[in-house]
Amino acid sequence: MRSEREKMAAGEWYCCLDEELDALRAKARLAVHQHATMAPDARGAMAPLLRTLLGSVADGTFIEAPFHCSYGFNISLGKNTYLNTGCVILDSAPVRIGDGCMLGPGVQIYCADHHRDIQSRAQGIEIAKPVTIGNNAWIGGGAILLPGITIGEGAIVGAGSVVTKDVAPGQTVVGNPARKIIPKGGHTRN
Repeated sequence: MRSEREKMAAGEWYCCLDEELDALRAKARLAVHQHATMAPDARGAMAPLLRTLLGSVADGTFIEAPFHCSYGFNISLGKNTYLNTGCVILDSAPVRIGDGCMLGPGVQIYCADHHRDIQSRAQGIEIAKPVTIGNNAWIGGGAILLPGITIGEGAIVGAGSVVTKDVAPGQTVVGNPARKIIPKGGHTRN
């Protein structure tokens, strides 16, 4: 029989109220606590525990404090990527952020999608869907990316937007739910 972690990794329904997953989240909380409480000059781009927790971190990546993640090991950060203060990544599935990306303050990325059946949801049943952000994308402050979303290369997500659908490369979206901007004249931006 497969563990709940194995089910989570396979993108299947799993129970998040599991001892192994609890222990992994506790490890992540310790790492983000160190990141939030270290003096900035001692912490540098990222606290040591957080750097070792994350799945991969390329050169030039910088994470402001505070920062929060669920597990950390599912997060991959490209080179010269910047996460401003207060970013939250609930990484029950892979979160891949490309090179040269900028995430504004308070950006939230969610991978867990909870069961719609009230009894299953009460038992902690959820499914994890990956989130991908392409190279050189800009995610404005306070934006929320929902489970399974892909943000294309060079795309812009306006501050405070709630992204419920994929964003094409080079596209700009704003609002709740986020929609592409149509400039005067009726032509869409690419």
